[in-house]
Amino acid sequence: MSSIDRSQSVGGTRTYEVRTYGCQMNVHDSERLSGLLEDAGYVRAPEGADEADVVVFNTCAVRENADNKLYGNLGHLAPKKASRPGMQIAVGGCLAQKDRDTIVKRAPWVDVVFGTHNIGKLPVLLERARVQDEAQVEIAESLEAFPSTLPTRRESAYAAWVSISVGCNNTCTFCIVPALRGKEKDRRPGDILAEIEALVAEGVSEITLLGQNVNAYGSDIGDREAFSKLLRACGKIDGLERVRFTSPHPRDFTDDVIAAMAETPNVMPQLHMPLQSGSDPVLKAMRRSYRQERFLGIIEKVRAAIPHAAISTDIIVGFPGETEEDFEQTLHVVREARFAQAFTFQYSKRPGTPAAEMDGQIPKKVVQERYERLVALQEDISWEENKKQVGRTLELMVAEGEGRKDDTTHRLSGRAPDNRLVHFTKPDQEVRPGDVVTVEITYAAPHHLLAEGAVLDVRRTRAGDAWEKRNAAEKAKPVGVMLGLPKIGAPEPPQAVTSGCGCD
Repeated sequence: MSSIDRSQSVGGTRTYEVRTYGCQMNVHDSERLSGLLEDAGYVRAPEGADEADVVVFNTCAVRENADNKLYGNLGHLAPKKASRPGMQIAVGGCLAQKDRDTIVKRAPWVDVVFGTHNIGKLPVLLERARVQDEAQVEIAESLEAFPSTLPTRRESAYAAWVSISVGCNNTCTFCIVPALRGKEKDRRPGDILAEIEALVAEGVSEITLLGQNVNAYGSDIGDREAFSKLLRACGKIDGLERVRFTSPHPRDFTDDVIAAMAETPNVMPQLHMPLQSGSDPVLKAMRRSYRQERFLGIIEKVRAAIPHAAISTDIIVGFPGETEEDFEQTLHVVREARFAQAFTFQYSKRPGTPAAEMDGQIPKKVVQERYERLVALQEDISWEENKKQVGRTLELMVAEGEGRKDDTTHRLSGRAPDNRLVHFTKPDQEVRPGDVVTVEITYAAPHHLLAEGAVLDVRRTRAGDAWEKRNAAEKAKPVGVMLGLPKIGAPEPPQAVTSGCGCD
């Protein structure tokens, strides 16, 4: 065991469930929490059984009404816990870091509260709460162990998150994350590459580099070109077919990064670049360190170097003080940038952020109207950009669980190099998640593509072998250890407030 002595685990076979909210960093942390619990002797509860002995909430403080949702869920569990002696509830993540002193007061049936910096302590705190029969609240003020050094229970057999930094040095007025995750702390390049090589040896063929501000990597270790060097180093790892990263910040997006993306074959032609607003006055009020011209200049350079790149973004509508003219500037950038996808969300106050106290809060009706106009515009652009894919021949990495109608349509689903979702006709031969198929795109919708003809080629991969081996092992396990299949597939594409907690 890497960090928890097995003598500290609860006796007998106890099951656990981790409920995750928020950004990719939280998703990655939850893989660590699951790994820690299994390393300490717990087993995952059957999916949907609603009967875990330990329920862990990995929370987000960015989403609107996040605290109300948490306490609502905790309230739902209170009678269940009262009727089941030995059941434990733990609350971790950003909301726990922020509300450390109030969670147990508002929900005294909670057993453990832990923060973003000490997730490695969860098994110990659960055992201490059980032995002492009282709630354990432990919030570290600084990082105790880099998350990627902890045990992991990955959700995918072929795609993996790899954290390269934690924390953020920015001071965006709408974001509370830096106060909860702390200042940026970078991992050593050698440690990152060693983890990637180990993952590839296990069968992983796609990795996503994670950071709250991923392309600022190097600021903590004193190398401004560290991120581009890391991308190029990933290109030298044999067996690593796809490299992605999220989420970058326009301020730190330099020409050497664009060159590394264009010149490294396994770095995918995909970029998620948060805009937030197209208005210079609003960007200034947000304390974003770039302006419209700078943002569009980056997009132009990326497109010149990588013509088929799919670019997505995050946009906030209705930030305090936003005028109709400001909003029109956002629409202008959307028209010019022609994003493949935009994750748009309406501004809402986040307690503890400077923006929550600003004058000029926009009425909900105005925000809603602007939001609907933006969504309609982006929907048209997404569809137009997807139509350009019709007739192209693409290699897809086969996924599982991304096509909700695949069973009824007799299709399979996969991700193109630029991360577009493609549903394709199921071939006669066996195709496994992680394998690669070649298809021709025949139809485009705003949010997906279709390849309705016969699959042109199927390439069985080490990643598919890994999925097959893992699937067989899961089926062979006794009931209670893990029922059902793991969720297989590439890490989800950035979503609304999930990309860097909406603060990039």
